[in-house]
Amino acid sequence: MDEKRKQRLKDKVKEITKRNKAVARPLAFTFIKLNQTVRGWINYFSIACMKTFMGEFGGWMRHKVRVVILKQWKKPRTIYRNLMALNKRFGCGMGDNEIYKVANSRLGLYRSAGYDTVNYLLSPKVLAMPKEDRPGLVNPLEYYLGRFVNK
Repeated sequence: MDEKRKQRLKDKVKEITKRNKAVARPLAFTFIKLNQTVRGWINYFSIACMKTFMGEFGGWMRHKVRVVILKQWKKPRTIYRNLMALNKRFGCGMGDNEIYKVANSRLGLYRSAGYDTVNYLLSPKVLAMPKEDRPGLVNPLEYYLGRFVNK
């Protein structure tokens, strides 16, 4: 697989998840555009062997989505409240102190989105769940393996 093609996919996802644009529109629109882009790219390049790249790319893309979600929540109080709600809803067992640290971190959103607490609460399983107004986020590796490797 050509590195230019991979970089073009990453650039397209960067454009979709750009913080100043993605925060201003509903999360449903961002998920729809990401799903269309990823599925289209995988369908087009399905003949290539790209299992490793899909694993790395999926983790990177979910990290970008977590940044957008944290940015949409804006204030530390909202981040804390929403992460606590996710913690209670899915029974993750995270402590109040850990979630408080994430919400009140001064290190920036990109770094906060990489914390284990956020990665665990906004896991691929949670992001893949469809809500009433938005579809679930597609996992590139699962889509690739389920669509092309098993056949």
